[in-house]
Amino acid sequence: MKNILVIGATGQIGSELMVSLRSLYGAEHVVGGYIAGVQIPDCLRDSGPMEEADVTNSQQIAGIVDRYHIDTIFNLAAILSAQAEKKPLLAWNIQINGVLNLLEISREKGCSLFTPSSIGAFGDSSPKIKTPQDTIQRPRTIYGVSKVSCELLSDYYYYKYGVDTRSVRFPGLISYVTPPGGGTTDYAVEIYYAAVAGEKFYTPVSAGTYMDMMYMPDALHAIVMLMEADPDKLIHRNSFNIASMSFDPEMIYAEIRKHYPDFEMEYRIDELRQKIADSWPDSLDDTCAREEWGWKPRYDLSSMTTDMIVHLKQKLHK
Repeated sequence: MKNILVIGATGQIGSELMVSLRSLYGAEHVVGGYIAGVQIPDCLRDSGPMEEADVTNSQQIAGIVDRYHIDTIFNLAAILSAQAEKKPLLAWNIQINGVLNLLEISREKGCSLFTPSSIGAFGDSSPKIKTPQDTIQRPRTIYGVSKVSCELLSDYYYYKYGVDTRSVRFPGLISYVTPPGGGTTDYAVEIYYAAVAGEKFYTPVSAGTYMDMMYMPDALHAIVMLMEADPDKLIHRNSFNIASMSFDPEMIYAEIRKHYPDFEMEYRIDELRQKIADSWPDSLDDTCAREEWGWKPRYDLSSMTTDMIVHLKQKLHK
């Protein structure tokens, strides 16, 4: 049985991954790591062990690994794209120095390490349509620079020291559980909240701005699938393209209007988000993930929209 530490357990991905992992491996085997001062949801606090875990504090993390005999670390600590541009030094500290800490701990203590990358790891010079698994990566955001650096560092620790590092490049993630946290793709979450609440939505990116997106249940499924995959079948490790759907604001708006015909949307462009979005791929080629560990998404735009609306109506009491 695995003993797992999830760093960033109260965040957008971590809070949902915790529930999934505890149901799969047993709550006592999954430790949730949180930052001091962050509110811990009751469902996490009451269901299993929680520990303060600052990714920049290597002694603190090493102590948790020793106390709970951790063999697998999921690192979800991050500053999202738009916020990272406002706080580049903080983003660097968490997403580079923090990851280096975890790689060293994993090397010393024999842990497997998952650190997600992103479509933000690509830049203007990368192919925009069906971006290949292996291609030029020259991002111009601190978020993207940190993600590329972590991919390279993780591969280095695998080839140099044999550390079992694995990763996926997440597209924009859409969830009804955790509110948006400052990412460039978060408009695709905010628009559902507005529709269910009966409010007009102001989209921050222009028509024709395509970005890869994924429903959170598929993202959680991908993480578990990759970490359970036979290592002998992995040609790549850091980091796999995974894809599910690609759309622009007009497409998601049209899909929502099938459920809410009177829903209104207006463009109010956020220059920072638009600039970041324009530098990212429109779509990713995830052939390698499909061939090497059997990746396949379960949701498309239509099925995701139906599921999002059902759950948000319950959440917002609409």
